[in-house]
Amino acid sequence: MARPSAEVQRRQQILAATCEVIAEQGFRSLRVSDVAKRIGAATGTVHYYFPTKRDLLHAAFEFNFRNSLERRRAILDSDDDPLTKLRALVDSYLPISPQTVRAWRVWAELWIEAIHEPELQELNDAVYGEWRALMAGIIRDGQAAGLIRDGDAVMLANLVIGLIDGLAIQVILASRNMTPDRMRRTCHHLLDQIITTELRQSAAGRRS
Repeated sequence: MARPSAEVQRRQQILAATCEVIAEQGFRSLRVSDVAKRIGAATGTVHYYFPTKRDLLHAAFEFNFRNSLERRRAILDSDDDPLTKLRALVDSYLPISPQTVRAWRVWAELWIEAIHEPELQELNDAVYGEWRALMAGIIRDGQAAGLIRDGDAVMLANLVIGLIDGLAIQVILASRNMTPDRMRRTCHHLLDQIITTELRQSAAGRRS
């Protein structure tokens, strides 16, 4: 496999640093000089790759999404059955590691900014469309394998994604009523509801 060029590596370094700064102090407080300082470079270096702060923001949000998928590549490409993959994906999104918390904070900043900016709304729609399609594909595989009940796979994907997003935001806001463990149990409860009746009956029989 060919190694990425020095320019590609530098660009990724800038975007990773930008995500760190956004997560720590928010987009509105971000200065290009903060990013440059974090990578030990001049501000002009950042502007070489991203002429404006807005260009940097857009690229950082997309980078955050791509990086999120890559961190879950082992789950997505595994030979595990679709239901096991869904449970593993839920667990991987729990805001418990510094890296995952940072990624969720970047998402929160995207949503805040996108309220006022149509281009970011389009970016959010694009990445969510891709994520929804990926999740729906896993659900369809589960339906074909007889593990997940029949129904609109996109609707079920939206239920799972919406629950993960909503609960994760509560967790990163340090809600006393929503801990990572409660988020996990709630999400797994939803997955329990979408498995086939036969599988639920089998699991109940083993517990009795």
